[in-house]
Amino acid sequence: MEKSFDFAHAPGHLVRRAQQIAVALFMTELAAEDVTPVQFAIMNAVMDTPGIDQITLAGRVAFDAATSGSVIGRLETKGWIKREPDQVDRRRKLLWLTPLGEESTLLMKNAVERVQDNLLKPLNQEEAQQLVGLLAKLVAGHETQEM
Repeated sequence: MEKSFDFAHAPGHLVRRAQQIAVALFMTELAAEDVTPVQFAIMNAVMDTPGIDQITLAGRVAFDAATSGSVIGRLETKGWIKREPDQVDRRRKLLWLTPLGEESTLLMKNAVERVQDNLLKPLNQEEAQQLVGLLAKLVAGHETQEM
């Protein structure tokens, strides 16, 4: 008789559960901001690289261009991001945070840091560093492969 698959200890299942926990912590901590993890990732990336184009941004935050475009539209509606055509190539859209978007992103960064700390709370410092290092290695290893 074949042994049953140990789903509870499958890496894919554990990564999915960890993602669910991370999102739940994020949504709880930032409930008053009415922002999603994807929206924050985009705002943070735009803050780090003002004038970035939408395609480069999508690659930087690991989202497809269509998804990031609709998220950017919602952020634009909130008054947090402004989108302007590139003067050289009018098809390219360049992005900047508005003053309100910059202020909001700076305020959210502290809350997001608390989320990261809370996510790793069950681990000691060495374990937390090891987990982050292994996750980074896992992601980098798969990003270099064609999917």
